[in-house]
Order: sequence, then structure tokens, then C-alpha cells
Amino acid sequence: MLIEPARITIALADDQALVLSGLKALLGGFAQFRVVAEAADGAALLEVLQGVAVDVVLCDIRMPLLDGFEVCQRLRAYTNAPPVILLTTFDDSSLALRAVEVGAKGFLLKDASPAELVDTIEEVAAGRSVVAPIATDAVRARYAYRDQGPPTGNFSKREIDILRLLAGGYTNREIGQAIHVTEGTVKNYLMDIFDKLGTRDRTRAVLKAITLKVI
Repeated sequence: MLIEPARITIALADDQALVLSGLKALLGGFAQFRVVAEAADGAALLEVLQGVAVDVVLCDIRMPLLDGFEVCQRLRAYTNAPPVILLTTFDDSSLALRAVEVGAKGFLLKDASPAELVDTIEEVAAGRSVVAPIATDAVRARYAYRDQGPPTGNFSKREIDILRLLAGGYTNREIGQAIHVTEGTVKNYLMDIFDKLGTRDRTRAVLKAITLKVI
């Protein structure tokens, strides 16, 4: 007898009905996901989560009654609270930093592709943190780095995450908080990144990574 593989159960929260139904329809098209709860505001989401266990919460930041940040903060008091991915329309690095501070495990712009959404949910469900790629096209067009020699090695997913956080202006301490490693470990990662890119500091590393489309 064939045993159906376990699916990732998801709770959705968004005060815009079209967005909520769109997300539900989109995720329903993937065999590995199952939407088991939905809510139109943060307070309703918390109430729903008291009665159903989910693997991942996909939650808009701007909602009535309780916003996504407050949802994350209140979930800290829950036993075995599910990880939260916060969604927003606004490409603002301060929102990403705030998301990290309140304990969100993912932060994603609403114009992300379905593939990016799927990858983020799967990564967060597996216990990892995911930061949305920053908007780099404008930076690449205006500040192309003069040295466009290829990196001396491939970049791991963790190194890519660190570069994206670096590009968002995060400090070593904040990067460590976001990916759950010590500040010293972040420094070690940065040294490896600088070596691969052939750069000497954070600014040059970010500009070259953007120019080469590493991020």
C-alpha cells in the first residue's frame, strides 16, 4: 500500500480577501502543501492557531487588530509555536530587520515568484531562516563594480543569505541573530566571502556580488 508523504500544513493570514484566496489557490496547486487555516486579521489568526497545529504560518505584516509583527511577538508565549513567514508589499529593509527582531523565520515580498514562495516555505518548515532577496537591479545599473572577475569558489546558501543581509545594512550581530549563529561565526563567513570575491571590505563585497548577480 502506498503511503502518501506528509505534507507541510500552512495557516494563512491577510486582510485582503483577494490576496488570501489567491495564496490559497496557488499553494493548493502544490502537492507538498495543505492550507488548513486562514484568517483576515492577526487576532483571528492567533485564535485559529489555538485549535489547529500547523507547520508554517504565512502572514501579512499590515493587518487590522494585530499586525504581523505583533503576531510573531505573541506567538513567543505559545508552546511549540509554528514558524512565521511575514509578507509585505513594501521593499523596505527596515521591515526586514523588524521581522528578524520579532522572531519571524522568513520575510518575503508579495511580488516574489511562486518558486521563491515555495522555496521559502520549504526552508522555513525545515527549520531554517530565509531573508527575501533585496532589489538589486537599480544598484547593479548604477554602481557596477569595476572588477568583474569571477569568484574563486562557489557560494553556499548560507553565504548567499549573509551577502543579502549585508546588502541590507545589517551588522554582524544582526546577521547572527537572523541566521542563528554567533557574531564570531559571521565574521568567519565574511572572511571566506571576501576571499572568494577578491574584495577587502563589506561595501566592495556587496557591490561585486550584485554586479556578478551572486545576489
